Amino acid sequence: MKNLVSTTPEIKELESRILVGIKKEVSVLTMDNVAHWKSFMCRREEIANHIIGEYYSVQEYGESYSFSNFNPAATFKKWAAVAVPEPQDIPENMDVLHLQGGLYAVFIHRGMAKDFSNTFQYIFSEWMPNSNYQLDNRPHFEFLDKRYLGAANPKSEEEVWIPIKSKNL
Repeated sequence: MKNLVSTTPEIKELESRILVGIKKEVSVLTMDNVAHWKSFMCRREEIANHIIGEYYSVQEYGESYSFSNFNPAATFKKWAAVAVPEPQDIPENMDVLHLQGGLYAVFIHRGMAKDFSNTFQYIFSEWMPNSNYQLDNRPHFEFLDKRYLGAANPKSEEEVWIPIKSKNL
């Protein structure tokens, strides 16, 4: 898998976090990540006491969303957000997301955003079915920091956090 730093994820326990950002209802067919992030980035300084240089691209799929019977028209909530210690003075047209803690499989995607679907396909069609884990119904997210060099940069890196739980539960 050329866009993954490793095909074996690091299993991490995430502590809950508070995020503030712009949320949109989208589908794979309708989402425009570039426009979504542009609208957020030009307003991020309005968010009081946010953690500088750390960004979260969050997907809330919900229980009815199916990865095994993928439907590109199925909708989900997509966030462009930053973390805050405490939400205060939330800017107009922004929302708060309480990101629940829990177990995550963390992959590193290296490359351009257009190649992200290959990473996604590997995680759900190869790694997940052959692992000791199953998907948990919590938000998925990508964590972007100084390693993220832009959507068109082949050296760009982002952490892909997939919520999991043991298959033995």
